[in-house]
Amino acid sequence: MTPGLLIAASASGTGKTTVMLGLLAALRDRGLKVQPFKNGPDYIDPAFHRVASGRESLNLDTWAMGPEMLAGLATAGQGADLILAEGSMGLFDGVASKGATGTGAGADLAALMGWPVVLVIDASGQAQTAAAVAQGMARFREGVRVAGVILNRIASPRHEALVRAGMAEAGLPVLGVLQKRGAITMPERHLGLVQAEEQPALQALIAEAAELMREGVDLDALIAAAATGVGPAAAQKITPPGQRIALARDAAFSFVYPHLLQGWRAAGAEVLPFSPLADQAPDPSADVCWLPGGYPELHGETLADARSFRDGLRAFGQTKPVHGECGGYMAMGEAIIDKDGKRHPMAGLLGLVTSYEKRKMHLGYRSATLCQAIPGHGKGGALRGHEFHYSTILTQPDAPLAEVTDANGDPVPETGSTRLQPGGGLSTGTFFHLIAGAS
Repeated sequence: MTPGLLIAASASGTGKTTVMLGLLAALRDRGLKVQPFKNGPDYIDPAFHRVASGRESLNLDTWAMGPEMLAGLATAGQGADLILAEGSMGLFDGVASKGATGTGAGADLAALMGWPVVLVIDASGQAQTAAAVAQGMARFREGVRVAGVILNRIASPRHEALVRAGMAEAGLPVLGVLQKRGAITMPERHLGLVQAEEQPALQALIAEAAELMREGVDLDALIAAAATGVGPAAAQKITPPGQRIALARDAAFSFVYPHLLQGWRAAGAEVLPFSPLADQAPDPSADVCWLPGGYPELHGETLADARSFRDGLRAFGQTKPVHGECGGYMAMGEAIIDKDGKRHPMAGLLGLVTSYEKRKMHLGYRSATLCQAIPGHGKGGALRGHEFHYSTILTQPDAPLAEVTDANGDPVPETGSTRLQPGGGLSTGTFFHLIAGAS
């Protein structure tokens, strides 16, 4: 079994992702095969992981995925020298109610997989108190072992000495010390997310992060701290939405979980990518079209002018199933209104009209029971997913697709929608992104 570590922190914004990318690249430069994973429902970080490691990064989500699925996905680490999983938010941050396996917290994943935790500690604005925080995290939960800390944003040798003294008193090994370096900063956008393909300086950023890790982290000690976890498990089969799947794939439609694509292909399905931004239509030989989420609202004018895409999608959808998630769902609707109030006509397979003029955040896990089948899942099927967007529904005249609740079991008004087209094609869409079917 491949030994692993979870790279975690006390909160978001500590530099955890920069450390993760730097470690992946630095270890890869040493000739090691490092398998990355991401805890929780995140599309952005796995794309960065792939660039840094040269290997596909998969999401592991204890709220949405059952133990068998998690163990099966973890077998992606077979043949690697080391597994590094990146946590989300703070180590113990999850939802209030347990889902399929846990609450979605990184601690749940570490405990399940048996991976020791390396804490990235943002020591700016404090000294010995950083050790009290780290010690509290190390003792907070039985079954979660903190192997050591990486001290980030250290201001001076004196600052380092004080923090080190605190860690020694707390009995926590210091695996690395990273000086302040403002150039290594992950940029943000209106959703707090930037995709890997939108970051032209990504390779330089990763190279700089890797150099910082080589300078400041005891890589041998880090590797030695890893431990093996759960045993090998058979990959859980994922039912693809069709045999030949036309998949929208470009900067406007890129949010699809890698484990789903792998599962589709493992089941024998063929994925046929096309780019709406390049005015490409879905391949008419496909038997289903899948429109992932992304940022269509940033490309409203381009999509509105993409006649071949819009006409081709409408023609496809007249006789075949089309399913959209979040941004893809909005692109199936009548129109998207951007932040400046400009209306951009979309495909019109559904009557949905959404607006970004008045932003409202929608965020959280979703459970859904289907009132109507979608490609790959029958009527009455139970799904688990995640929703994150700022759009507001202005019009949604079609039939509701599902009964949707949040992680606490409270009803969610954004049920998705469905429409049977005159030619027999079924158009469906949700605001949540599918992660797994629920038993």
